[in-house]
Amino acid sequence: MTQNEPAIQETAALVLFSGGQDSTTCLAWALSRFAHVETIGFDYGQRHRIELDCRGALRQGLASIFPQWINRLGADHVIEVDALGRMSQTALTRETEIEFSASGLPNTFVPGRNLLFLTFAAALAYRRGIGDLVGGMCETDFSGYPDCRAQTIEAMAQALSLGMDKSFVIHTPLMWLDKAQTWRLAVELGGEALIDLIRVQTHSCYLGERHQNFDWGFGCGTCPACALRASGWRKFTEEVKA
Repeated sequence: MTQNEPAIQETAALVLFSGGQDSTTCLAWALSRFAHVETIGFDYGQRHRIELDCRGALRQGLASIFPQWINRLGADHVIEVDALGRMSQTALTRETEIEFSASGLPNTFVPGRNLLFLTFAAALAYRRGIGDLVGGMCETDFSGYPDCRAQTIEAMAQALSLGMDKSFVIHTPLMWLDKAQTWRLAVELGGEALIDLIRVQTHSCYLGERHQNFDWGFGCGTCPACALRASGWRKFTEEVKA
């Protein structure tokens, strides 16, 4: 752990936790800052649903490797939003080749996904008495998804606060980080132990492939998610060696 760990806020946070690299880094970030942290995941019929199976091992790993976080890690919640998958004709919810559409967006874009996730998360947080939401949205290394932009997240925070008459803060620790910097943040939060947990236990591959093990983790090695994760890992390891 870094010697400059921030003071713990005596408040609670709810982390949007998919089981991927980014959300796991965000969960570690939240555990280093909040006195109580809960997690929420979403089953929307995603092609890479195997990511949901990774969540339990990741939560257990964080608690066992970092005993100072055991008492901070609270309940986990999984919400079924299969209607989103049924409505979405995308490469994340259908067995179709990943490509870019005429609009310039990749067909891995699920319209409204993050907006819906944040709405459900806020509704749960309202009931749980939580005002801080944490998500892995990123505007630096992203595939052009408009619901990952800082402006979108800021607008959502305002809409949720107004609509529920409760002040919500949406934290996006990775918003201005590239993938190499995300790996570096993991080192700052939990050293090599956290890096190893993320490499082995998280899932990012859009195709749900976990049979090939690369130095950066499991995946197909060719889809956009794998390519982004691999390039970030190479840049990160090169910087470490330099």
